[in-house]
Amino acid sequence: MSEGQNNPPAKAPLSEAAAQRLQERYQHLKTQLLELGWIAQGSVMPQPPRAWRLTRKVHAKTVSMALSEQQAALFKQAIANQRKLESLLRKMRALSKQVLLKSVPGVKKRPRQKHPKTRLS
Repeated sequence: MSEGQNNPPAKAPLSEAAAQRLQERYQHLKTQLLELGWIAQGSVMPQPPRAWRLTRKVHAKTVSMALSEQQAALFKQAIANQRKLESLLRKMRALSKQVLLKSVPGVKKRPRQKHPKTRLS
């Protein structure tokens, strides 16, 4: 068995066109980031009668505060923006990883050493 048979074939580096497409997708995501408004973490829940409550974690403790109807609407939008931000960041990380790993050659992996099995006594 030759030395290279155990190793999977080396992944081809990104082509110029593929790298350009990934760069364009990344730039589009950056543009979407800039369009986001205020961000906030937590959740807004109605609390009868005609009141709202914001609940969020602060230093591993749940904190709750009363909100007016107008504040609740603003916080709902800010929380939606936070979720969009997290989604955009996940996509940007995935694109970054793809480009960083495939744009230049990586290390050559050594073949795995096979050890003979010993008999149990």
